[in-house]
Amino acid sequence: MKALRTPDDRFVDLPGYDFEPHYVQVDGLRMHYVDEGPADAAPVLLLHGEPSWSYLYRKMIPPLVTAGHRVIAPDIIGFGKSDKPTRQSDYSYAGHVDWMTQFIELLDLRDITLFGQDWGSLIGLRVATENESRFARIAIGNGALPTGDQEMSKAFMEWREFARSNPSFNIGQLFQRAAISNLGDDIVAAYDAPFPDEDFKAGARAFPNLVPAVPDDPASDANRRAWAVLMNWTKPFLTTFSDKDPILGGGERIFKKLVPGAAGQDHVIIEDAGHFLQEDKGEELAEVLIGFISPGTGACP
Repeated sequence: MKALRTPDDRFVDLPGYDFEPHYVQVDGLRMHYVDEGPADAAPVLLLHGEPSWSYLYRKMIPPLVTAGHRVIAPDIIGFGKSDKPTRQSDYSYAGHVDWMTQFIELLDLRDITLFGQDWGSLIGLRVATENESRFARIAIGNGALPTGDQEMSKAFMEWREFARSNPSFNIGQLFQRAAISNLGDDIVAAYDAPFPDEDFKAGARAFPNLVPAVPDDPASDANRRAWAVLMNWTKPFLTTFSDKDPILGGGERIFKKLVPGAAGQDHVIIEDAGHFLQEDKGEELAEVLIGFISPGTGACP
């Protein structure tokens, strides 16, 4: 498949993001990731969603490293510093799960703490349930694992149509509208950085339409199998949703109800945070994760 690579000069001097780049090859595509902290520590795997990239985790990485963790934040194929296939048809839910599975196998990650938000949960939960032995615990913030058997929210369907058909798809402006806080022009530009022009946005436009919204979606059966695993998942499972997410707000209830490992956990609602809670309250979310990994060490929410 044909793929584009965002020029490195687009990522120079981004505020708060001075992490050394690392790369692996998955199916001939270059995949970028941040890898900070002790190499021999158990990894915390931070998976971003749509249309973000590892920049979203810049506030969370330093406190997690200070707490002694190895922190790995990849850019999903089509985003950030990773290669970007140019056709929307190059992207599929199964393909993203396979690329991320290859990633954790290439790095031989084990004893993983997963944090996933948005598509980071859709991909991450599939990878975790299909590779249970590699994962020690899971935390989900503003995430889901839809099968197409439930009606999607009006806000999501409107977003899906917008991504499919709106001629103007300004990523940075989307972040500013989704954030509770005022990002500032430099932060908005950082979210725009991976996408010099429309040719680089095939993945960003494709993603919303890959979410299973009908029962016979190509990903529905695989997600049902993932739910079957989750409904027997006894390892720790935490929800960290925010209070002002118009798309996935309230989604924590299904995980708390159906996942055995969610019982007895100190589930958190992050206040004054929108869909991208890592942007609005990243430092607070990092402290929650620190406490989840090592109870008694994080800040009390």
